[in-house]
Amino acid sequence: MAGSVLIVDDDQTSLAALESILDGQGYNIIRASNGSDALQKADALIPDLILVDVMMPVMDGFEVCKRIRATPKLAEMPIIILTALDDRASRLLGIESGADDFLTKPVDRQELRLRVHTIIRLNRYRTLLTQRENLHRLAESVITAQEEERKRLSRELHDDLGQALIAHILNLHNLQKDLPLEVDLLNKRIDALTTDTNQTLNKMRFLAQNIRPTLLDTLGLRTALETYSYEFGLRTGLRVLFEADPEIPEIPDAHAITLYRILQETLTNVLKHSKANQVWVELNIDEHSIVLTVQDNGIGFTLTQTSPNSGIGITSIRERLTLVGGKLVISTSASKGTVISAHIPLAQTQDTGTA
Repeated sequence: MAGSVLIVDDDQTSLAALESILDGQGYNIIRASNGSDALQKADALIPDLILVDVMMPVMDGFEVCKRIRATPKLAEMPIIILTALDDRASRLLGIESGADDFLTKPVDRQELRLRVHTIIRLNRYRTLLTQRENLHRLAESVITAQEEERKRLSRELHDDLGQALIAHILNLHNLQKDLPLEVDLLNKRIDALTTDTNQTLNKMRFLAQNIRPTLLDTLGLRTALETYSYEFGLRTGLRVLFEADPEIPEIPDAHAITLYRILQETLTNVLKHSKANQVWVELNIDEHSIVLTVQDNGIGFTLTQTSPNSGIGITSIRERLTLVGGKLVISTSASKGTVISAHIPLAQTQDTGTA
């Protein structure tokens, strides 16, 4: 198939005329009789090109163009505006609304065919979609490879190094038993070594858990986030309240670990920078996304503080989400604290499958 073309016109005669011009060219023609219908069909069918008439009731062609450009999924889609208006102001308005090209009504049949053929042949939009999808897949592969390495390191820390430290503690205890009772100083030193070794063992276990949270593998995202929130509160004294939808779907490992890392980084930032005494963590499913929200009652910050060197970490969080096709939403003020929401599209999680 040569490509698909969405024709938008409220006049059925004009629709039929445009379709007849492109008939026989191999295109899949999609009809829309108004702006709202056009937006729905563009979102559902992802045409290679949109031909839209300017003069339509309720939502004119300029508004259709603006809304398409404001929709991330459709923003790069080629649009040709068809208009009987041939004045400079109308053309400037069309450029401002995001049109790629203009054709004046009545349309020259040969010119329309050539314009459509050129845009479809260049296939810029499809190329961008393919490149973007390839980048997402590459990002998923990189994240998966990183997490596999984290799993390996976590197992080695927990199993190999942990067992070695436990054996070291047992040897110290055995040595202490064999010492004469009157050697008090040596006993005290062994006690100190045992205490230090136990502290090292606990730090090692904490490090292994942070490198790769085993709860993600065994109990899933919801429990892992809830457990981390609870333990973070115990460790720091910051009150962390966790809520989640009762049914959280299974999502790819790369997406789950992204949300887990964002929670880690966000709670650390709250502790370091916000002067908050309470944090609310929510994991929800809306119509299109899985959403992790972290809200605090601290002092907030200005968006100019989110540079890479600011220590707040917003740049890092945003980059993590971009790699999996997500987005970050921030609301902050000095008096109401900060709300940070990480959104990952459910369609994205379904397309990539589960890890």
